[in-house]
Amino acid sequence: MQEIFDDLIDYLKGIWIKRRYIIISTWLICPIGWGIVSMMPDVYESKARVYADTQSILAPLLKGLTVQTDTDMQINLMVKTLLSRPNLERISRMTDLDIQAETPLQYENIINRLRDDIKIIKARGRDNIFTISFEDTDPEMAKNVVQSSLTVFIENTLGENRTDADSAQKFLKNQISEYENRLTSAESRLTEFKQKYSNLLPDQYGGYYNKLNIAKEQLQVIELSLLEAETRLKSAKAQLSTVPTESSNAQNKIQNSSSIKTDYDERISELELVLDSLQLRYTDQHPDVMEAQRRLTHLEKQRAKEIDDYLSVTSSDNGNSLITSQNPVIQQLQIQVNEYENQVASIKVRANDFRTKVKDLENKIHVLPEIEAELVALNRGYEITKEKYEELLSRQETAQLAQQADETTNKIQFKVIDPPRAATEPTGPKRILFFILVTVVGFGVGVGISLLLSQLSPVATSTAQLSKATGVPVFGVVSASENLGLKKWHKKKTILFVISNLMLLMILLMFMSYFLFPDAIQAPLKRIF
Repeated sequence: MQEIFDDLIDYLKGIWIKRRYIIISTWLICPIGWGIVSMMPDVYESKARVYADTQSILAPLLKGLTVQTDTDMQINLMVKTLLSRPNLERISRMTDLDIQAETPLQYENIINRLRDDIKIIKARGRDNIFTISFEDTDPEMAKNVVQSSLTVFIENTLGENRTDADSAQKFLKNQISEYENRLTSAESRLTEFKQKYSNLLPDQYGGYYNKLNIAKEQLQVIELSLLEAETRLKSAKAQLSTVPTESSNAQNKIQNSSSIKTDYDERISELELVLDSLQLRYTDQHPDVMEAQRRLTHLEKQRAKEIDDYLSVTSSDNGNSLITSQNPVIQQLQIQVNEYENQVASIKVRANDFRTKVKDLENKIHVLPEIEAELVALNRGYEITKEKYEELLSRQETAQLAQQADETTNKIQFKVIDPPRAATEPTGPKRILFFILVTVVGFGVGVGISLLLSQLSPVATSTAQLSKATGVPVFGVVSASENLGLKKWHKKKTILFVISNLMLLMILLMFMSYFLFPDAIQAPLKRIF
């Protein structure tokens, strides 16, 4: 550690020996640097503060009815894109900076300067408070640039919603038109398919396999009904065969059709009584009399038809003989046999029809499933297209409502807290700092040159340094004689160094005072010159 300290002392002594280079460098660098700093033009800063209010009263009212955008994200995006080239070109046109450019290179320099010097800073915290600032040698130009930047920022943010709404409306309109055409095509294909296979498509009873199962079940029911009807017919014929149909008593024979009892006899008798009562009161042309006669005639015809059917059956069963029993029981059995035979015949027709239907369905087992599968695919495509079409219509209504809400009121309200103004006092450059920096640079360059030369042409300043450099021990030191004048020469050099630095310090104080006290120094000088 002591060795390092000794080396440091030797370096300082070497610099002190070469201190004339410090004087030279400071007088070459400092006055020139101070002059350049003093000639730097004054810079004026203009700034504005704006507050973006995103707490709209309409937002909670429209929640769920319209599309809600993230206003904070939108504002941050506008902040990041404020310094985009289109916006910078717009600001240059608004402030007439583009007129100052005579060549494309100068115009590019103006755009780059605006990009570098326009500052937009968001205040800390959750409040959307933004500060826009700009520096320029002309205070009015700085104010105009800040005002133009503020205008572009607000207009871009407010216009972004309307641009997005217009783009969304255009996109939805195109999509709705496309899906409408697709829906029309799907409907046409489905209609043509149904018209082509109208007799083969599934109905309210279901598809092919359901229809086949239902037909088989109905056929089983009808066959069971047929079996029951045949059993009843067989039983009725058996009962009829056990009852004697002829008798030796002539009164047991049917002499004519009047001896046959029918279901119409009582009604005919009642209607004849009513007709007699009406004829006692009215003539034959009376409407009630005519209606009663018409009904009586109709009932007699029905009775005659039933008797004829009965006689035809009994005649065919008894060798075409009209002579049969007038016993009501036998007549009733014969009527039942007739009814059962008709019922069996009718059920056989239905059974044959269902057998044909089942056979026809079984023959189409390789065709109908494919048709039904194609129909399902067409219906599925149609339903999907219809669902998307209706969803797009709903989205279009939502977008229109959101656009109307944006046109009626703004979700973001901008409030200018501090408008931009032209500065009356310059804010830069920081000349005091530059003066100190130039002084440090000048003195540092001199120290560096002195150190470098002291190492290139070293001078021994101590016995330890001499012993270290030569490797020979030093046993004594002889001081210089007064007659040589070395002490006076070193003293003059020290005085010159001090005077030089004092003069530089005075010059530095003059430069600094000129800018620190403009009213006391600059104003009188401006009046004189």
